[in-house]
Amino acid sequence: MSQFSTSNEKALHAELKSWYADAGDQFEQKVGRYFIDIVQPHQLVEIQTRNLGALRSKLTQLAKKHTVRLVHPIAQEKWIVKLPTDAGDHESRRKSPKRGGLVDLFGELVAFPTMLHTENLSLEVLLIREEEVRRHEPNRAWRRRGWVTHERRLLEVVERRVFHTPADLATLLPSELNAEFTSADLARALGKPRRLAQQMIYCLREAGQLAEIGKKGRAKLYACAS
Repeated sequence: MSQFSTSNEKALHAELKSWYADAGDQFEQKVGRYFIDIVQPHQLVEIQTRNLGALRSKLTQLAKKHTVRLVHPIAQEKWIVKLPTDAGDHESRRKSPKRGGLVDLFGELVAFPTMLHTENLSLEVLLIREEEVRRHEPNRAWRRRGWVTHERRLLEVVERRVFHTPADLATLLPSELNAEFTSADLARALGKPRRLAQQMIYCLREAGQLAEIGKKGRAKLYACAS
């Protein structure tokens, strides 16, 4: 497992490693001072299910001498599984109404927005179907009424997309956006919360793909840097 993975990510992380690897690939090999999830003949592969910023130093150092691929999954479809709370209960399973998409990447990328400025480093996003298994702990997670995430399980990889350059990230901007737009305009075009639109704008600005060009009322106006 990656040294940055948490207990909630272990099952999903291991399943993604198994899915991603080809015959002959090596697991958990040490390269320099770092252990690598998958060592392939042409690249090093790190799988990180969350907290991309935690890998900033590791990826930057490795990319100085190696071709590195960071793989990040996003749940396009999620099933919630609740484990029995006692011997008389039954496990329950329901489909979450939330659906993830490629743009949800920016909620994680905000911690490392200049990632793709790093030579030899690419980012691959996997849209997946997953199960989130929850167990009941009455004194925790009061907003979920005591239900905490026990583990995440991979059901299927639905789509994969590789980003090599900052310009590749800019292709996720909705085509129906006007040339000049606010974060509220972007949120409407995405059909996503304004917070995610703001994170996307921040990442694309830091990546050199967007520029602030003025204001519309009190709201900042943005346009593609090119």
